[in-house]
Amino acid sequence: MTFEPYPFEKLTNLLSTVIPNTHYEPLSLTIGEPQFETPAFIQERLCQHAALLKKYPKTSGEAALKAAMRGFVHRRFQVMLNDAELLPTFGTREVLFNLPQFLLFDVTSPVMAFTNPFYQIYEGAAIASRASVHLLNLDAENGFKPDIDDDILASCHLVILNFPNNPTASTLNLEELGTWVKLALKHNFVLLNDECYSDIYMDTPPPSLLEASRHVGNESFKNILVINSVSKRSSAPGLRSGFVAGDAEILQRYLAYRTYVGCASPLPLQEAATAAWSDDAHVAVSREIYAKNFVLAQEILGVAIPEATFYIWLKVDDALTLTRRLYQEYNVKVLPGEFLARTSANGRNPGSGYVRIALVDHETRTQDALTRIKEALR
Repeated sequence: MTFEPYPFEKLTNLLSTVIPNTHYEPLSLTIGEPQFETPAFIQERLCQHAALLKKYPKTSGEAALKAAMRGFVHRRFQVMLNDAELLPTFGTREVLFNLPQFLLFDVTSPVMAFTNPFYQIYEGAAIASRASVHLLNLDAENGFKPDIDDDILASCHLVILNFPNNPTASTLNLEELGTWVKLALKHNFVLLNDECYSDIYMDTPPPSLLEASRHVGNESFKNILVINSVSKRSSAPGLRSGFVAGDAEILQRYLAYRTYVGCASPLPLQEAATAAWSDDAHVAVSREIYAKNFVLAQEILGVAIPEATFYIWLKVDDALTLTRRLYQEYNVKVLPGEFLARTSANGRNPGSGYVRIALVDHETRTQDALTRIKEALR
């Protein structure tokens, strides 16, 4: 198998011959990793249960963790899941990589579709599954929402959406998600929505695909799956706590597969994750920080405040040139959009001409970085 280098590898190569201006403090806006302390109550819960390292964790997850995750889904999306409709996972990256392989293993000539730009693990999963890929372009012309082509979708076995979207920050409303649920049932493909940014929003909480499934009458979530994680909502990417939820029939078979994968979460981490999933107050605090950062971005760069995520998808003339110049003259790192996308059948890379800016730091550092970017754009 041959995999593309990750975007951050490409960025390292792009900047390898550039000497940064050391008169400035180095600032990086490249990775979607919150630069705040993981809330103290989560850290304390982890420390209090360190002695549980002597025990093997169950693949299916502890009952308390599953209850906390289902409680989150109920509070946040008003969807009550039963025990068979949710599986705890070791973050979501491993799910996005191994779930497609599980789903497509017995399929002759498997076909996947996913949004473009994308989280690169989608592409890695397609390569590992030997799947053909249709790219669902997100660009200014379609409002960064995937166009629907029934002929393409009729050939698909798995479709991955990502809303709220990384990197474009676009969202789909309940009706739009409901349309995709109907398409999954009509063409009998599995539809998975990556919802890891669902708790990072400005005003209106974006809906879940689970809500949309119920909204259009698919009460059993047939063909429907979602994933979510505490990485963004709790500033705890190192906790590696996520879940996959939805179609119980798929999840029952997937659980049997996971017992062989060996990616059960250690019990101290499950305890800390239980605390994180059970609390919403700390997430509201983070949202206030992100909201202030977006106000700064609007004031300094003149960009619109997005509905969700913590990214600015900034339109520029030449992303590669700007990225090198920002690093050389201002010691700021951003990520060129073309590193997050692929050239599709129409010959266009929808990431070209954009840079992704992750507003994940404290207000003062964010203001400094945005001011430098404004200077570079002049």
